[in-house]
Amino acid sequence: MPAELHKHHRDVTGGWLRPAVFGVMDGLVSNAALLAGVVGGGASPTAVAVTGLAGLAAGAFSMATGEYTSVASQRELTMAEIAVERKEIARNPEAEERELALVYESRGLTPELARQVAGQLHRDGEVAWRVHAREELGVDPDDLPSPWVAAGSSFLAFAVGALIPVLPFLLGFSSVVVAIVLTGLALFGTGTLVARLTTRSPLFGGARQLALGAAAAAVTYGIGTLVGAAVS
Repeated sequence: MPAELHKHHRDVTGGWLRPAVFGVMDGLVSNAALLAGVVGGGASPTAVAVTGLAGLAAGAFSMATGEYTSVASQRELTMAEIAVERKEIARNPEAEERELALVYESRGLTPELARQVAGQLHRDGEVAWRVHAREELGVDPDDLPSPWVAAGSSFLAFAVGALIPVLPFLLGFSSVVVAIVLTGLALFGTGTLVARLTTRSPLFGGARQLALGAAAAAVTYGIGTLVGAAVS
């Protein structure tokens, strides 16, 4: 009876976590800073709400476009390198087999065992090029990140993050204090969540994200105040 394989690790190669986390953080910080700037410039609650929605839409589409282009380009480059490797295996299988054996030798196998392993893997061409892709290129050809997943994750995550600072104004609150408190809680909460996913200290992660967001908002508020005073 074949032994069962048990996975005890989370999937960290699907291409969704980084753009999703980055999207939420970017949405929170950028829209909070944007609104802080227009509030500092003396904008009305209606103008703040319109600005926040515009920032949400522009940022979400920008994030999605950037992530799609980035991941698609990386995927295309990887596939091009894999194609080169497949051609090399088809053209000169013996040399590629020796190359694979040397890789295993460098990882601690005896020369004889390394040659046996490489020879066994090269018996099947489909197996051979996949192994070379993993060992030489450092990529798993069966688990490449999807540009559509990255783009969708970025779009939705940014939209969620960017909605939080503007939400109080959409609900009719005229005071910026409500937006500040809500945004601060969201920054701390997302920082804590990311820290838990990466086994870091939740308190440190939350405080760090809150401090970074507060610094960005403070700078843009100051700029908005100066510009508003200058043009009034």
